[in-house]
Amino acid sequence: MQPDIAGVPTPALRFPLGLVAAVVATLAMDIVMARLPEGTTPPQVAASVLTESHPDSAPRRLASVVHYLAGGLTGPLFVWLLYAGEFAVDAPRLTTTLLTAGVLLVLMLGFFIGVVLPRSRLRSDRRVPVARDWALSAVTYLVVLVPVVHVGTELL
Repeated sequence: MQPDIAGVPTPALRFPLGLVAAVVATLAMDIVMARLPEGTTPPQVAASVLTESHPDSAPRRLASVVHYLAGGLTGPLFVWLLYAGEFAVDAPRLTTTLLTAGVLLVLMLGFFIGVVLPRSRLRSDRRVPVARDWALSAVTYLVVLVPVVHVGTELL
């Protein structure tokens, strides 16, 4: 049984909201990635780490699956972090939402730049541009995800 916390929407509604918001955010991220010099490289890097190959020869289908799966699951992760933040921080919902978005950005950047990218076979001179474009893509994702989840939560 879920504890009843006044003013906090039920997970049965909020997690699906996070998933829908994640799909929209991932599609927005795709638009930005397509315009960046190394924008489509991060999914290739992730696929290359999984297959222990060079990013240029990593399976494109796997890169797409990893990209969309990670994008889709990050929305529910945001909702989970939001619940944790709302439980831990006595602040207005908007403040908690923005703090949680900051935490998620650090996690997204830290995981890709600190874990995935160093394990890739990408040339060292391409790592900074790839990390920069990943950061811009991640910010785009959150700029879409966070307001959709926040407004949706207020409407629930």
